[in-house]
Amino acid sequence: MQDRIISHFGASIETKTLSAEELPPYIEQAAQLMVEALLQGGKILSCGNGGSAGDSQHFSSELLNRFERERPSLPAIALTTDTSTLTSIANDYSYNEVFSKQIRALGNPGDVLLAISTSGNSANVVQAIQAAHEREMIVVALSGKDGGHMSSLLTGADVEIRVPADVTARIQEVHLLVIHCLCDLIDCALFGED
Repeated sequence: MQDRIISHFGASIETKTLSAEELPPYIEQAAQLMVEALLQGGKILSCGNGGSAGDSQHFSSELLNRFERERPSLPAIALTTDTSTLTSIANDYSYNEVFSKQIRALGNPGDVLLAISTSGNSANVVQAIQAAHEREMIVVALSGKDGGHMSSLLTGADVEIRVPADVTARIQEVHLLVIHCLCDLIDCALFGED
C-alpha cells in the first residue's frame, strides 16, 4: 500500500514539474486578464463538473472572502452552487445548458469565465464558453489531456492553461495549484506584494 502511495506522490511531483516548465506564461496572462476585468468593474464567473465544480467554488470563495491576506472582497460567482437553478435548467431544458443559461443572464461584456474541464469535452462547459463569447466575455480555460473540444472554441483573446497530463487526478492537482497562483497574482496586482 505504501508503494502505491509513494507512486502517487511521485506522479504528482512529475506532473507539477512539467507544468512548472510549461504553464507560467499562460497563468500570468490569465491573471492579467482577470485583474483587468476586475479593475474595469467586471466579475469572474466559474464553472465545471464534479471535482472541477469544487475547484470553481474554491476559486470564487478565495476571491469573495480572502486568499492569504486581508483585503476587500472581489466579485466572483461559481455557477455550480445553486441546486434549484441547476436542477430546473437540467429538468426543463438540458444538463448541457446549466451554465450557459446562467451566463446569458449574469455575464456582461468584459467579464471573465473560468471554464474548468480536465478533458475539455464537458458539453455544458463547451456551451458555457459559447455563451460567454456571445456575451463578449473573455474565457480562461483550465484543461488537460489534448484540450478537448473546448480548446477549439477559444479565440485569440482567451487563454488556455492545459496541464500536460492524461490522468484526471494529476490534472486536478495542478488545477488547484493554478487556482492558488491566480489568486495570489490577482492579490499582488490589486493590493501590492506582501
